[in-house]
Amino acid sequence: MNIFTEQTILTVSRLTGLVKDLLEDNFCQVWVEGELSNLAQPSSGHLYFTLKDSGAMLRCVMFRSSVKVLRFKLNEGMALIVRGRLSVYDQRGEYQLLVEYAEPKGLGALQAAFIQMKERLAGEGLFAAEHKRPLPAIPQRVTVVTSATGAAIHDILNVLGRRHAGVELLLYPVRVQGVEAADEIAAALDDLNRLQAADVIIVGRGGGSLEDLWAFNEEAVARSIFRSVIPVISAVGHETDWTISDFVADLRAPTPSAAAELVTVARKELRESVAALEHRLYQSTRAWLQLRQRYLEGLQRALHDPLQLLGYQAQRLDDLSTRLASGLRNLLTRRREQLARSEQRLGSLHPALQISRFRQQVQNLSEQIQYRTLQQLDYCGRTLGEETARLNALSPLQTMARGFAVVERCKDGMIVRSTAEIEVGSQIRLRLHQGTARCLVEEL
Repeated sequence: MNIFTEQTILTVSRLTGLVKDLLEDNFCQVWVEGELSNLAQPSSGHLYFTLKDSGAMLRCVMFRSSVKVLRFKLNEGMALIVRGRLSVYDQRGEYQLLVEYAEPKGLGALQAAFIQMKERLAGEGLFAAEHKRPLPAIPQRVTVVTSATGAAIHDILNVLGRRHAGVELLLYPVRVQGVEAADEIAAALDDLNRLQAADVIIVGRGGGSLEDLWAFNEEAVARSIFRSVIPVISAVGHETDWTISDFVADLRAPTPSAAAELVTVARKELRESVAALEHRLYQSTRAWLQLRQRYLEGLQRALHDPLQLLGYQAQRLDDLSTRLASGLRNLLTRRREQLARSEQRLGSLHPALQISRFRQQVQNLSEQIQYRTLQQLDYCGRTLGEETARLNALSPLQTMARGFAVVERCKDGMIVRSTAEIEVGSQIRLRLHQGTARCLVEEL
């Protein structure tokens, strides 16, 4: 029997819609903590991730409008506390949390964003000491980038009026709190650099919460300070407040009043410095005058007896004349010796002497050639005789002279070395020492 009536049977879409309404009505504002995982950010700009603990997982979505106001970067494994409302994604029938706000567990969102920004900019070298510009010793024009109605500008005016009334002070009014404050501060710094409207720039404001001071932690302000060619002093909040601008600036002042102290010289200190310089100038001038006076006194003593001075000069002239004459004599002597040596060398190179030496060399070479030729001919004659004797000893004619004969076949002229090469009736020729004889073989 079917226990469900037609009225209680629901479609999937209807049931999912009821569940969605139930969740959204009863969980419209919930806080959830967990570990972030499966983080994804497609080109749409939305964030998709999962919050999990040891017993369960929850799918989460943060739409682009909420991502834009997120102060820090989400990372895998981060412990988060999020605020949002529960809903159901109809197409998959899954419930999910629509996250509107998030912050790291145990650490506020702004503090986390501050740490992340500081680490990233430090890694890029924006805080490096080699990029810090020195402040001018006595700046003539100081420009303050701050609120026109804040306490900072009044504190700076008080200090400048008390310490050094001659400095020119300019105010570039900007908002120092709120969404648009960072862009205004960055634009002001860029304008001042473009116009070269200051010797030193003070950028800052009075104290407040981390959120109040946040404009000075924005990346736009940090990069504008970094590219400034005019030295920048960051004076934000109180002594215990630190912002990103403090790390990037050429100098950090704990308060706006302290910044004014750093860029000005007190009237008393200036008078003391001028007095010290005046004393040093007096001492230097006095020492120079005394030195010139002693020099003039020396000249006066030298001119006291002109005849004596002329006598000294005449004596010096005689000495120089003697040295000159001696030097000329020595020079002439050396030149004569060099000339004699040159004549001797030229005499040995006279053409007649050269020809005579060459003739003697030719005669010597001719005699040597004749002697060596006769020696060579005698040697060749002896060698020829010896070789002839050896050849005669081996000659067949010498053998035949001793009674031997060479036997040849008449039909082909071949020399007969064995009886096997002839037969009875063969005609042979006997070559004797003197003459030949033709024979007929009758017996073998």
